[in-house]
Amino acid sequence: MTSTTSQTTSQTTSQTEIRTGIQADIRTGTRAAERPGGRAGTTRVFSAFQATGRLTLGNYLGAILPAVRLQDEAACVYAVADLHALTVRHDPAVLRARTREVAALLLACGLDRSVLYLQSRVPAHTELSYLLESTAYEGEMRRMIQFREKSAAQEEVRLSLLTYPALMAADILLHRADLVPVGEDQRQHMELTRDLALRFNRRYGETFVVPEAVYPRVAARVMDLAVPTAKMSKSSASEAGTVYLLDPPADIRRKIMRAVTDSGNEVRYDPAGKPGVSNLLALLAACSGRPVESPVHSSYGALKKDTAEAVIEALAPVRERFAVLSADPAELDRILAAAAARVTEETSGLLAAARLAIGLA
Repeated sequence: MTSTTSQTTSQTTSQTEIRTGIQADIRTGTRAAERPGGRAGTTRVFSAFQATGRLTLGNYLGAILPAVRLQDEAACVYAVADLHALTVRHDPAVLRARTREVAALLLACGLDRSVLYLQSRVPAHTELSYLLESTAYEGEMRRMIQFREKSAAQEEVRLSLLTYPALMAADILLHRADLVPVGEDQRQHMELTRDLALRFNRRYGETFVVPEAVYPRVAARVMDLAVPTAKMSKSSASEAGTVYLLDPPADIRRKIMRAVTDSGNEVRYDPAGKPGVSNLLALLAACSGRPVESPVHSSYGALKKDTAEAVIEALAPVRERFAVLSADPAELDRILAAAAARVTEETSGLLAAARLAIGLA
């Protein structure tokens, strides 16, 4: 999504809009109580993070930090969606290691005041997914834009890629989620989730809370350091322009000092005319709180140096907490096992209701 505001304003506005959307339903808690399975006084928020790839600075500023702040606004449940990674060819050992890394990093970032669990540790996800597959139509699955795009790029298309939206719907509906913060690229999947919930309720009786998506009109976008016109991504072909949360300070400093800038030597925020410099100013603002519109740098070099130090300082607590969790694998296992057990218990009633409604003995 495009924006004419500064990166700092974008990040703040994104968080404010997410909160505003939630607060509209949190004020009295009556809306949640009016829904099937809703509970007075409580608004539930659900979100899931992919287990593929290494988390980046873009993930941190654009998705993780807003999720951390939402913990103060609602009852939040977060999952590491490792089952979703099975829709494409993968290395089992790499997936297992990456799943644990993502979970530990999310805890290290501050998602430790909510329930954070591994999706595959809760069998109800796959069981409910099948019930929703039995409610969905093949045609609506094939119309999903992400399926068409991803399948066109693969020689062998897994069936799970086609049915993936039913699993995503199960993830959400299993938790009786009222609100789901998502990006614009998930709009079609969220609309399908609502359609499946409404169709199931209409055919088999009121069972699911029909969730609403929260689409922030402005999202924090961190651009690639090497290609400042492209979004920083964990799937980027080159690591030169991507800052990972676990990058050592020396690597962060090197990547930012080598960041692509623009012609001329004026330091000013102008995303259209000076995307490279504007990206650095945005990063500096997001990590330090310094207003992006008021640069105090006389050269690109000085800007890069300040930006590198601000990013390193912002990520230092995350790396420190991650190191503690990584040094005690048994404690991480305990945290994840306890979370999965809690989710299994809390969602058993919904799954039982869905099974009974659809006709299973």
